[in-house]
Amino acid sequence: MGQRTGSLPAVRRAVEHDLVELLRLHAPPSEALDDDGLDALAVVLRRQLDSDAVRVLVVDGAGERLAACGIGTIEQRLPGPGLSDGRTGQVIGVAADPDQRRPGPSRAVLRGLLDWFGEHEIARVDLHTPGADEPLYRELGFTSHPDPALSWSPAADRAVTPSR
Repeated sequence: MGQRTGSLPAVRRAVEHDLVELLRLHAPPSEALDDDGLDALAVVLRRQLDSDAVRVLVVDGAGERLAACGIGTIEQRLPGPGLSDGRTGQVIGVAADPDQRRPGPSRAVLRGLLDWFGEHEIARVDLHTPGADEPLYRELGFTSHPDPALSWSPAADRAVTPSR
């Protein structure tokens, strides 16, 4: 992936040295994740840095801090209409330092992920977004998907009483 020049900040692939900052930007609020959860997140992020099916991109901020980071994955699904090889992209998340929350770093990271998906000839890229970030994603070409999103959890399944 070539770095873009001009008005967008330089994007680079994350390295192991970035793990502490990746945790800072991607970890949920402190009350939602204990030390074991943070350790598990660090292990997964470390593995993703070297994966061919995952791209972790960052924009450097002031000092040793990152201004923004983003994670994208390529998933193999069954081929179907519009997905001749069954490969799709997923933007796992784009996070920005709250002190540097302006569109440039986040836009640069997302643009870098879209370039990476394009290099791999991914026909469709999905993302789930909080409402506040939706205008940026739409500006970059994301549209509403006609398929409704549903999810299942084993814990929720146990809570459901079967009807007879």
